[in-house]
Amino acid sequence: MKASVLVANRGEIAGRVIRSCRLLGLKSVAVYSEADKDLSYVTEADTAIAIGPGPASQSYLKIDTIIKAAQSSGCDAIHPGYGFLSENAEFAQAVMDTGICWIGPRPETIKAMGDKNQARIIAAKAGVPIIPGSERFETGSIKNISNAAQTIGFPLLVKASAGGGGIGMKRVDTLEQLVPIAEATQSMALRTFGDGSIFLEKFIPWARHIEIQVFGFGNGLSVHMYERDCSIQRRFQKIIEESPAPGLDATVQKKMADAAMNLCRVTNYSGAGTVEFILNTEAQTFYFLELNTRIQVEHPVTELVTGLDLVGMQIQHAFGNLETLDQEMISTTGHAIECRLYAENPEKSFLPSPGTLRRFRLPTNSHYVRIDTGYCEGDTIPHYYDPMIAKLIFNGTTREIARQKAIEALKGMEIDGVYTNLNFLIACLEHTDFIAENVHTNFVNLHIKELVNI
Repeated sequence: MKASVLVANRGEIAGRVIRSCRLLGLKSVAVYSEADKDLSYVTEADTAIAIGPGPASQSYLKIDTIIKAAQSSGCDAIHPGYGFLSENAEFAQAVMDTGICWIGPRPETIKAMGDKNQARIIAAKAGVPIIPGSERFETGSIKNISNAAQTIGFPLLVKASAGGGGIGMKRVDTLEQLVPIAEATQSMALRTFGDGSIFLEKFIPWARHIEIQVFGFGNGLSVHMYERDCSIQRRFQKIIEESPAPGLDATVQKKMADAAMNLCRVTNYSGAGTVEFILNTEAQTFYFLELNTRIQVEHPVTELVTGLDLVGMQIQHAFGNLETLDQEMISTTGHAIECRLYAENPEKSFLPSPGTLRRFRLPTNSHYVRIDTGYCEGDTIPHYYDPMIAKLIFNGTTREIARQKAIEALKGMEIDGVYTNLNFLIACLEHTDFIAENVHTNFVNLHIKELVNI
């Protein structure tokens, strides 16, 4: 009998995991909320199980419900995808306690790295450079926070200890802003993550966001799949990612990769992960941000330049069927660019735009174009979840060829029924600074009037 994998997620990433299961000869089990019952991933899976109403708190975030679905379907393993419960150590441990295989890092690693302040401490012990920051301020307590802020210097970030993916981060430029933002961030973090603790971190205005894809084998050995540039962001949310990072100094890249490997060794890392860094573009110094203990949204650009199936590797490793790789076995070819297509209105401060996709014509998958989406024409985008509609990934022998393929494909798309950031993506790709490889985390803020018709 074939082994089976339950995907504890929805939409695009659920379909992605299901496809890797199929390639590996495994059966797949999808779970879905009432809002997602008609989406394609539900029918793509060998089995599909309803898990509750639309709100994530009543479906995709219910640990007991998902584990019961896994047990009732007789599945052998659970893959969490990204978001939702993917970095929830309690969920990982609960899965393992049932005897079901957990496709992800160990619960203790997830817990340690999920606490961003604790992760900084571990990284520092591993010899990884960290951004100047403060100690943790527990829920409801901000005593001496002004002193800490003045020691670090402005501008700085107030960050939720349990945050991630840009959620729970606020920039502070003056001492007068500090206390109101700190208190608001604590309240939001408590509601969102169940942990209202925060810490402060120096903000580097002219920076690049560079991350190293890693894979650990749980025995002290690990490899990296080189880097991605994720500098084109809006409100700390990534929009365009690419690999390799354009114009990145080879010496700096190697130091980042070595630092990521040191962190993997110290944590005895197991499975896929991403070590994220901030690069000071003026000083060419870099600092640790976080270690994400899951597959990343932007993993396809790494897959396209390395030829590896990262999701397939996750599954095989969890089942004990993946042999240890040597770093010399991994290389990159060409260039890949990923664009995140969102149902949102850039002219209205990127307000989410749920609704029915009355027309949704995407480029055809080819050697140059890869489409990862959870939606088809006629589907309804609900208001309950992240408004990402699709990831469009383009590759070529050079960055310029990949960029031109991206613009050509995006301009040929037809979407009706919801507002999208399609024209915004095209404007980013066509901007002279993007072409000149002058990318940084302030790119969107600096050029917003050129990128959006406002």
